[in-house]
Amino acid sequence: TPPSLATKVRQNTRTRTPGGDVTSSLKPLVSSSGSSCAISCQPVTAVVERVEIQKLRQGENLILGFSIGGGIDQDPGQNPFSEDKSDKGIYVTRISPKGPADLAGLKIGDKIMQVNGWDMTMVTHDQARKKLTKKREDVVRLLVTRKSLEEAVKQSKGCYHKP
Repeated sequence: TPPSLATKVRQNTRTRTPGGDVTSSLKPLVSSSGSSCAISCQPVTAVVERVEIQKLRQGENLILGFSIGGGIDQDPGQNPFSEDKSDKGIYVTRISPKGPADLAGLKIGDKIMQVNGWDMTMVTHDQARKKLTKKREDVVRLLVTRKSLEEAVKQSKGCYHKP
C-alpha cells in the first residue's frame, strides 16, 4: 500500500483595519482524513497564512517594517531560517517592533510564497525587494508559510493507511 499523507492545510487571514485593529480568521484549505498512522507518525499541519500589510507613509517613502533574505542568487547555506540548506526562498529576517509588518502578524522566519499574487518561490533577492516596495501600492498582500509543506511530507514518510 502506498504511503498516505495525513495533512491538514489551513489558511489564516489577518487584516489590519485603518483603526489599527487586527482581525483574524482560520479556515481549512485542504483536509485529508481517515488515515491511521504507525505508532510514531502523527498527522501534520502546514500553515499557510495570508498577511495584509498597510504601508506606513513617511514623506515620500512607504514603509513595510521588515527585511528579507534569500533568493535564487543568494547562498542558501547562509539562511538561518531554513533547515533545507538548498532552499533559495525569500524569508523574513527582521521585523520592526510595532511597525506595519509586526501589526499585521508577520513573523521572523516566515517564508514568502507570494506578493500581491506574484509567485516568489524562484526570484532573485532584488526581484523580491522590488515586488515588495512598489511605490504605487499602499497595501501588500503576502502568502507566507511557517512550516513548509515539503517538511510535512518528510515527517509523514513511513506513515501508511491501515484499512
